[in-house]
Amino acid sequence: MGASRQLARIVFACCVTGELLAAAQTVRHHRIAEQDASFPPELTQAESAIEKGDYASAEPLLTKLVATTPENYQAWFDLGFVYSNLGNSADSIAAYRKSVAIKADVFESNLNLGLMLAKGGDPEAEQFLRAATLLKPTAHGDEGHARAWLSLAHLLEKSKPEEAIAAYRQAAALIPKDVEPHLSAGFLLQNQNHFADAEQEYRKALAIDSTSGDALAGLANIYMRGQRFADAQEVLRQLVGLRPEDPAAHMQLGRVLAAAGKNEEAVLELQTAAKLVPGDPALQQDLADLYAETGKYPDAEAAYRQLLKANPADAQCHYGLGVALLRQRKFAEAEQELLTAARLKPDFGAAYGDLAVAANENKHYELAIRAADERAKYLPEIPMSYFLRATAFDHLRDYKQAAANYHKFLEVANGEYSDQEWQARHRLIAIEPKK
Repeated sequence: MGASRQLARIVFACCVTGELLAAAQTVRHHRIAEQDASFPPELTQAESAIEKGDYASAEPLLTKLVATTPENYQAWFDLGFVYSNLGNSADSIAAYRKSVAIKADVFESNLNLGLMLAKGGDPEAEQFLRAATLLKPTAHGDEGHARAWLSLAHLLEKSKPEEAIAAYRQAAALIPKDVEPHLSAGFLLQNQNHFADAEQEYRKALAIDSTSGDALAGLANIYMRGQRFADAQEVLRQLVGLRPEDPAAHMQLGRVLAAAGKNEEAVLELQTAAKLVPGDPALQQDLADLYAETGKYPDAEAAYRQLLKANPADAQCHYGLGVALLRQRKFAEAEQELLTAARLKPDFGAAYGDLAVAANENKHYELAIRAADERAKYLPEIPMSYFLRATAFDHLRDYKQAAANYHKFLEVANGEYSDQEWQARHRLIAIEPKK
């Protein structure tokens, strides 16, 4: 019930550092012209206030300055920066546009304008970010260029993913000791289902920083999706070592261990995760399923009952509880839970199959037959379905139907059910008229 469904849930998202587009207002101020005797005193005062983070004081100085000297591209740049930090995006964009229009070959003004436009979802952002990649930063050349390439790559991820990958690689060449370009490229390649290339990017990130939890999480996602469970275990164990308080790491390690058949270890990891996030329903579901799969039926029963308190209309939980009760031979309770599962999900073939077993044990033979027939509408017949019907009809003294189902059972049993085959043959001797 659990392992395949558990592994379908990929909980890790590669938490790429430097969400540049989402945080355009935090772009660090750069002076883009050297101060000299020609600098107006208002600009000197304004930049001093900016350096102190006093944007409210800088704004009127700069507003006055651009009104009197509208061709001062440095003043327009500073005003754009001030507006962005005051949360006035529209005026910030307008001021940056003025600065770029006056002097188009300034790296910082193109970059900041591109970032502000990107923040608002304006496709024109691409033009200015591309321009920034071709211009020389005032300071910290490689870092500045890398920032431009990273910003452009983030912008292009959805519309032009191949170009975004190329931009991330440009950034990686400029800042070879930074993991961010590799993490971002890996995450994008992973989303494009280019898993081999994504794996290479995450490996490059780990070569730079062997403790990168994001790179390990990315690799874990790839290995799990590719059912490379041994590789997934290795990186998830490293991740748990790095992030012992991360419930997602314990959760995924538990799921991978369960898929590998290491159920006892899997239970311990999921229990650890449950202590860290006690109210997580997906985790509780996984743990309940794993208890059931490992034969811990009382624990499974308790876990499913807890889940049903929060979601009483969950057919899957009613089914899981019904099976846990059935395995504990609590047939009356099992029957009720399985009936509820089938009522909530009328095409639930597996629930009908277990309902037939529970009803048969409760001597509710008509219900057992109906449940077996409903199961057959959604799942292929199996030998034991015929045997269950046969014994139910036998108890109801409908010997014609009992004999027909005993015969069908013997036709498909193929010697795999020796006890039941012996019983079927002897009942046929008893109930079929002698010719």
